[in-house]
Amino acid sequence: MSRFMDHFLYKDGVLHAEDVAIAEIAEAVGTPFYVYSTATLTRHFRLFDEALEGMDHLVCYAMKANSNQAVLTLMASLGAGVDVVSGGEYLRAKAAGFSGDRIVFSGVGKTREEMRLALEGGIRQFNVESEPEMEVLSEVAESLGVVAPITVRVNPDVDAKTHEKIATGKSENKFGIPIARSREVYALAASLPGLEVIGIDVHIGSQLTSLEPYEQAYLKVAELTETLRADGHQIKRLDLGGGLGIPYERSNEAPPLPIEYGALVKRTLGHLDCEIEIEPGRLIAGNAGILVSEVIYVKSGEGRDFLILDAAMNDLIRPAMYGAYHDILPVVEADAGAEQQPYDIVGPVCESGDTFTKNRPMPKVAPGELVAFRSAGAYGAVMASEYNTRPLIPEVLVHEHQFAVIRGRPTFDEIINRDTIPEWLEG
Repeated sequence: MSRFMDHFLYKDGVLHAEDVAIAEIAEAVGTPFYVYSTATLTRHFRLFDEALEGMDHLVCYAMKANSNQAVLTLMASLGAGVDVVSGGEYLRAKAAGFSGDRIVFSGVGKTREEMRLALEGGIRQFNVESEPEMEVLSEVAESLGVVAPITVRVNPDVDAKTHEKIATGKSENKFGIPIARSREVYALAASLPGLEVIGIDVHIGSQLTSLEPYEQAYLKVAELTETLRADGHQIKRLDLGGGLGIPYERSNEAPPLPIEYGALVKRTLGHLDCEIEIEPGRLIAGNAGILVSEVIYVKSGEGRDFLILDAAMNDLIRPAMYGAYHDILPVVEADAGAEQQPYDIVGPVCESGDTFTKNRPMPKVAPGELVAFRSAGAYGAVMASEYNTRPLIPEVLVHEHQFAVIRGRPTFDEIINRDTIPEWLEG
């Protein structure tokens, strides 16, 4: 099984999404746009589901990676649960067909309104991150005459060895409670009348490329489970978070496969007779999508050439925010042995940070030609903005030989007319 399996391949010298030529989509919807593969999304969910076979488990898709309603509807149809981090995401999940008992609510800043929304609409559990949140949730649940099922997110102080902006399991991060204080925090939870303690939650970061940090964290969770049970708590569910990385840079060592991750979970936690939840997002959606852009200009500069694209940092912010790497390739396949040329690949936004990569070797491309950013299905469209009054770009879903626009490009009038002018400024 290839570690780089997706369904974006050259056929007859032209990049395709499954059985649809990328150029055909570009002609229909214009550039730039995102396109996702149904086959890749399905395959990646099933890899995780199969990796935990033999254990009582639920794979909860972390929708913050890609929350398009069509993607969510596909996940629900496959039997996934879903991990949400806001009231808006909760409502998206319900609209896509997820029942309340398949929705996990995470996040450090849940409001009373969000708690009430989930308690009234149905919820599998809240992953609680602090004592103040615990006390507020108990109050809200009591006011509704219900009991809120909770896990407590413990911070195991494990270095995930990932980017500082997506590491969440070290002692200095804002997430969870220190594992050393777990017993007193669980004792508080058990004393609050609106709460039912059902398990433990842990999530140490995103884009992990080694199983070692997981092993460290899960061994601590196993020990904590035994301790809390001895204290009288019902620990029947372990939420292990997500974070398994994808190979953005294909020359690098590949991250572990889901089956290897599943074997680790079984080895470290399988003896506890707990239901296991995992919350992959990036590994399900990341390689299931590409961003397609057109070259506007090829500009010669001092000692370097620039490819100026019609996609920009507002469409894909990961390179500007994280220094993230994406493979970029021409939609029309270069001839074997074609000369490579280094380019700075940039967008048209008036920011020096609107740079996707510097000095990247690529086959020569000309204005009007299309390029594709691989591994753009996660944290792409969801983090986009309309900076510089650039419309949010279309999202397209492909299934075999069919494609459909699953979010259209707004018109400039629609963008402008969202604003209102107060009476005192009108003439």
